[in-house]
Amino acid sequence: MFNKLWGGGQQPQQRPQEGNNDSWYPPSVGSSQSPGSSRPGTPSSSGSYGVQRPTDRPSSVSHVSPAEAAGIIAALKDKSVDELRNLLSNKDAYQNFLLSLEPVKTQNKVRDDLRNETLQLARENLEKEPQIMELRNQCTIIRTTELAAAQENLHELQRRKEELLKFYSPVSLLHRLQDAMNKTEEESESLEKQLLEGEIDLTSFVQKYKKLRHIYHKRALTHLAAKTHL
Repeated sequence: MFNKLWGGGQQPQQRPQEGNNDSWYPPSVGSSQSPGSSRPGTPSSSGSYGVQRPTDRPSSVSHVSPAEAAGIIAALKDKSVDELRNLLSNKDAYQNFLLSLEPVKTQNKVRDDLRNETLQLARENLEKEPQIMELRNQCTIIRTTELAAAQENLHELQRRKEELLKFYSPVSLLHRLQDAMNKTEEESESLEKQLLEGEIDLTSFVQKYKKLRHIYHKRALTHLAAKTHL
């Protein structure tokens, strides 16, 4: 079989027995060989080239890309039958062969690079811990001192805002205008009483009374227009 597949090598006189107790391979690796072939099965891979555990089910679909499979076959085809048998029975030999494959080297390099980058980020974070603690203390001080004063000032400004809005609201303006009308009316009545009691002369009365009534009617018309609009 090796002569047919790889074009060289001596035909073994005795085939390795299937399920050899000396082999450290799980049954799935040994059973992957055809019954009449002395060629050891190529270890399968699911992307990490790890050895299949004995408890795992053998996958019916290969996850090795054609390029990776070609590379593995190229690495195996020049080995002798004894070397291939050694890979099946010697765990250390198989591990060394596995680590010599280019896809495994690439994957291990990527893993090491990611691990080193993670460690570097962790070191940088640890180096920034004193700065983080200092900023946290400053935030605490600001929250307990400056923030409290700013909140108190904000509440005072909000209170003044509410008072101004209430003071200049349309309803409040109408009430104050009504109060001013009532006050003008009272002043007019008081001026009439002074005239009747002789406390003021007619000329002064006419002048003052005319002014008061003008103010009163002006406010009354404003009040009526605002009330109608609202």
